[in-house]
Amino acid sequence: MTAQFPSEQSPDGAFKRQEDAFRDWVSTDKSAPYPVEPNRYHLYVCLACPWASRTVIVRHLKGLENVIDMTTLDPIRDDRGWAFRDGSGYSRDPINGFSFLSEAYTASDPNFQGRVTVPVLWDKKKRRIVNNSEDDICRMFNDAFSSLGSGPVDLFPKEIETEHTKLSAFLYEKVNNGVYEAGFATAQSEYEKACRALFAALDELEASLATRRYLFGKTPVEADWRLFCTLVRFDAVYHGHFKCNVRRIVDYSNLQGYLMDLYQLPGIAATVNFDHIKRHYYYTHDDINPTRIVPIGPDLDLTKPHGRDRL
Repeated sequence: MTAQFPSEQSPDGAFKRQEDAFRDWVSTDKSAPYPVEPNRYHLYVCLACPWASRTVIVRHLKGLENVIDMTTLDPIRDDRGWAFRDGSGYSRDPINGFSFLSEAYTASDPNFQGRVTVPVLWDKKKRRIVNNSEDDICRMFNDAFSSLGSGPVDLFPKEIETEHTKLSAFLYEKVNNGVYEAGFATAQSEYEKACRALFAALDELEASLATRRYLFGKTPVEADWRLFCTLVRFDAVYHGHFKCNVRRIVDYSNLQGYLMDLYQLPGIAATVNFDHIKRHYYYTHDDINPTRIVPIGPDLDLTKPHGRDRL
């Protein structure tokens, strides 16, 4: 089997994700290279991507829509990478006039050789990428940009910092990246290892959510949105396309209710585009789906009553 990303495939058939290349930081220190300023920074995303979608959600929850503008890329990625095109829910680049996101990478580092990824936080003043790590961007939106936003939530509460960090690492390894390790594996043993670890983690989360509304109680924190971005894509693409088919999320009563609860919070449904999600995965990953046929299902309804508010 041909690897979807050969440079990120180990000899034993395991998928090993590349490190994020740009890790500069926006700071409240006005003398810093990247100080917090309204309307200085721009967010490039694709709504198909779970990593990028988490930054979109945090931007919304922190009320930063009028502080950090955003451009959505075409969900169809070809051998030229992420593209700016006009279409339903995506557009051309109004900031730099780039045709492809790769132009932002080479403008920032002419020697960049890695895979071009979303999200990207762009500095309009210095005309370069500040950061392409969703973890860093979410943290900056929550902390450095907090005084500029209208959202009162703190997604990284100090009182649970240690436990939160530990759970986020578990979610990344077993769930967020776990679905990719299963889907991009090119050896049966590596697929099975990743898939079994994924469902063991989902079983553990199902049990945990039996007695609490969210991962740390009655208020969602960043880890909840980290998990949400995988769960909301699971039955539509990861179950079939990535062969994570031991169970669906709808087969888990607590996880399904939790997913619906988060989806129904104000403004969240607008960050989810199932057309973008399905077309990206099924059309772009042609080594996994060579026919590029996009399924018409499943029929998902995340707007029904969920009863989680009683917990």
